[in-house]
Amino acid sequence: MSDTDLREFYRRYIGALNAHEIYRMDEFINDETTLNGEPGTRDQVIAVLNGDIDAVPDFHWEPREIAVDGDRLAARLTNTGTPVKEWLGVAPTGASFEIVEYAIYQVRDGRFVHMTALHDAETLRRQLGA
Repeated sequence: MSDTDLREFYRRYIGALNAHEIYRMDEFINDETTLNGEPGTRDQVIAVLNGDIDAVPDFHWEPREIAVDGDRLAARLTNTGTPVKEWLGVAPTGASFEIVEYAIYQVRDGRFVHMTALHDAETLRRQLGA
């Protein structure tokens, strides 16, 4: 994929996430992938995403910066939402969050084969009143 194609691919992925169209993840994630450095499967990534959306029904990802180098993509995003269930060990308080996420991906044959994400968990806990 060219840099432009990879950026468009990522924007489509984020669009599917924001529409909570998790059933579309087979378009974006390889059957087998590496998730945060550990071997995993698309079904495991889908389970994580469904868990996030179940706990935070208005979860929204907003890309702020995207960098592409060959088959690798890095992004800085702003994540927002209001948990309605316990999420990341924090009980819902009615408070919303706005945190930074840094994500790194590798794409082969048009799908993610490596996915890593780092969230600002301390800011999240502070904003949610934990």
